[in-house]
Amino acid sequence: MRFRLTALLSCWLLLCGCQSAGAGQTRHEYAQSMDSGMAACRQNPAYCAEVGLSAGLRTTASAGASVAGALQVMDAAAKGRVREIMETCANEAEFEVNEQHFGSQPPTAEQCQEVLKRDAAGNPVLTRAMKLGQEKHAAALRCVQLRLSVERPGGFSLEQRYRYDPKTKVLELITKAAEQELIRTGNTGPLKGTLVPDVVIHSGNPLRAEVVYDFKFSCLVGEASPWRTYPKGHPFKKFNQGELYGEALQAPVLRVSPILGAY
Repeated sequence: MRFRLTALLSCWLLLCGCQSAGAGQTRHEYAQSMDSGMAACRQNPAYCAEVGLSAGLRTTASAGASVAGALQVMDAAAKGRVREIMETCANEAEFEVNEQHFGSQPPTAEQCQEVLKRDAAGNPVLTRAMKLGQEKHAAALRCVQLRLSVERPGGFSLEQRYRYDPKTKVLELITKAAEQELIRTGNTGPLKGTLVPDVVIHSGNPLRAEVVYDFKFSCLVGEASPWRTYPKGHPFKKFNQGELYGEALQAPVLRVSPILGAY
């Protein structure tokens, strides 16, 4: 099964090499524009609710903090197995979602840019690329949940939200219950600027990360997606997303993309 997925994805990559990035755009710029839109959901979860998207699967993986100290720090072999799971789940999610929507062909540039929903002012709020990215993230996280629950029960968290102060270096957990209450009451201000990495591998305590993984699904198969940069005036402006995860969680941080793997 894994060989079949890899072979099909490789064929898609060759096909995508013939697609145009669009007038006036470089490949790098196009990859950025085709990213999944997960950042918008994480900074403002109410946005995803408005456009009918799910922010993805969230779990502390068997109440991770409650088993603190029960797991040993991973050796090289264990790290290799976890990395392989991440890469396999990215490939499977890419293949399954694209096959569901497009059959044997990957999405074209035009399909990626399709606007599915606009706001009252006519501004696009949901593109095909964003919707596909959301679905692929959800599929990848379901895959990770299933496999790591066997490989590393209690030693990982999915989409755990953190609050980090770069001045004091203090890192705090935000529970799912607290987050849901803020969203329910419309008080999402405290969630702005918080961090939500896709997968945090730890030894039972989500505040003590061993390695951090973040899935990046560009709409075009095989495209690398850069880390998001923070705008001028933002409290994290001196970091990009990956650098901030590393600074806050004090652990190696890797992107995971279909075909490209963990990098």
